[in-house]
Amino acid sequence: MKVRVGFGLGTQTPLDAATFATVVDALETLRFDSLWLSERITGAAPDPLIGLAVAAGRTRRLKLGTSVLVLPGRSPALLASTLASLDQLSGGRLLPAVGLGVVDPAEQQAFGVAREDRAGWVEEALPLLRRFWSGEAVTHDGPRFHYDGLTVQPLPAQSPPDVWFGGIAPSELRRTGRLGDGWLPSFCTPDDAAAARPVIEQAADEAGRAIDPEHFGALVTYVHDEIPERLARLVTRRRPDTDPRDIVPVGLPALRALLERFVERGFSKFVVAPVQEPPSWDDELAGLAEHLQPLQN
Repeated sequence: MKVRVGFGLGTQTPLDAATFATVVDALETLRFDSLWLSERITGAAPDPLIGLAVAAGRTRRLKLGTSVLVLPGRSPALLASTLASLDQLSGGRLLPAVGLGVVDPAEQQAFGVAREDRAGWVEEALPLLRRFWSGEAVTHDGPRFHYDGLTVQPLPAQSPPDVWFGGIAPSELRRTGRLGDGWLPSFCTPDDAAAARPVIEQAADEAGRAIDPEHFGALVTYVHDEIPERLARLVTRRRPDTDPRDIVPVGLPALRALLERFVERGFSKFVVAPVQEPPSWDDELAGLAEHLQPLQN
């Protein structure tokens, strides 16, 4: 089992051009596996695809992940071309993770998709993405999209890129099994993830497919001191029976210990993300590398 550790910037981290370059260059130099950028129209973080394109131009080995890219509201044909372009020009380093988007009226207004229509959009759009990436002339007549022998260029360097999902609700787990190539949940314990994995694998089996056992991981947010009160309340509301520190580790030794518990349960792909912007990005990433790089094999 190949353990890999990537780094995520979350949805609220404002970065100017120089700071973003510092982060990207350090991730490449310190041999992190990947950089993951999140999407939130009303958040301070950069658009993930624009940010990853900039990162691709500064690096040669760092993989490029979205955590997650909102699929409802996007044309599958246009998105297929955009993602394929990024994958092609980066030499096959794209790691797309997609989702429904956060439950927030402002976000749904921005994407133009009603909350109740988001799941149906993903169910229709994702198979179309894969068909376009295959080079197929796509004919499709569905509730949202209509194509008559449409082909999309360029094709991705990977054939095709693996598409990951997050989420731990039963419907999200089943969707991952039916449609996904990997699973990267957040705000869950190793035991939560281990209990959910068979649901995904059963749904995949029922759909006549299988997910690579190496494609199970977790996105873990961490702090150095106290968990901010707002975040602690959010965790408690979701999991009233769980100590927030079991989900948001406090300090780098606790972060490493949590990832080790995930590894013990068969999970191997991780994205770690600080809750707050650090005083020094160089020091932050060097400390993470010192504590977490030994996990990679």
